Amino acid sequence: MDILIFIVAMTALIYGADFIIAQSEKIALHYKISPFVIGATLIAVGTSLPEMAVSISASAKGSGDIAVANVIGSTIFNIALVLGAVFLISKKIQPNRDLFAKDSAWALFPILVFILMSIDGKLNFVDGLLFVFLMCGYLMFLINSNQMEEIDEDIKKEKFAWGRTSVLLLIGFVLTIAGADFAIDSAGNIARDFGVSEWVIGLFLVAFGTSLPELTISIKSALKNNADLAIGNIIGSNVANFTMVLGVSSMVNPLNVNLSANFFDIAAAFILSLMLVFITANKLYNKSAGIVLMVVLGLVIQNSL
Repeated sequence: MDILIFIVAMTALIYGADFIIAQSEKIALHYKISPFVIGATLIAVGTSLPEMAVSISASAKGSGDIAVANVIGSTIFNIALVLGAVFLISKKIQPNRDLFAKDSAWALFPILVFILMSIDGKLNFVDGLLFVFLMCGYLMFLINSNQMEEIDEDIKKEKFAWGRTSVLLLIGFVLTIAGADFAIDSAGNIARDFGVSEWVIGLFLVAFGTSLPELTISIKSALKNNADLAIGNIIGSNVANFTMVLGVSSMVNPLNVNLSANFFDIAAAFILSLMLVFITANKLYNKSAGIVLMVVLGLVIQNSL
């Protein structure tokens, strides 16, 4: 029963996040906010709404392991699974943007900050505040670097109506909050029933579910030959996960982080971030890179379960 509740809760969570993103884009377009500013704020943070909802809920319930593992697992899935799938699906990837020169530091810097902050075994309110400031710095970087993101053409064509938008926004928030709440409760029950730690549940089961928006958007972008958006979405989402998600979660409740006990998983997330930098530096946007990333994902799963 808990497994069914978890699946339904994760579905509600993802659909709720989609509603919030779509309606926020409509409001921004209605008030003639530039597509770039919409993309810089909504695409970076929007696809991380499921991770944020789950981790904040987990933190409030005292399940810190799920909150932290969710972010580590999402980083692993975003790079190994999502980016790997993009490389395998795309016929040809030629980003217009110099991702190495402009974005590679953001692929690596947040996880380095996380490791340094976690040396004392805890992420507290001050750490969380610094994470939020780092996210603000990232958004300012996007604005100043004029990183353009695409807005769904179907959304552009729809007529704006405050009544419908408000209702859908409300539904989105209800689905997201309720979905996160039930997902955490059911995930905890699943962990106890199967004798699996909350860390492992958060690292794989919860993290995979919350990474589905990134997977959907990136694959959709890859099929449209929009490599900049596909890869940029992954980098932006990982930044948001480490800054906004962990930041707000640790401000709600201090999070315990056991670097030695979870060394392999945290090291895997760090190594995959390094691989992303290496790929962008050498422009290895091909199927071989996708296969390597998928193999790394398989090794991580095998070792952690």
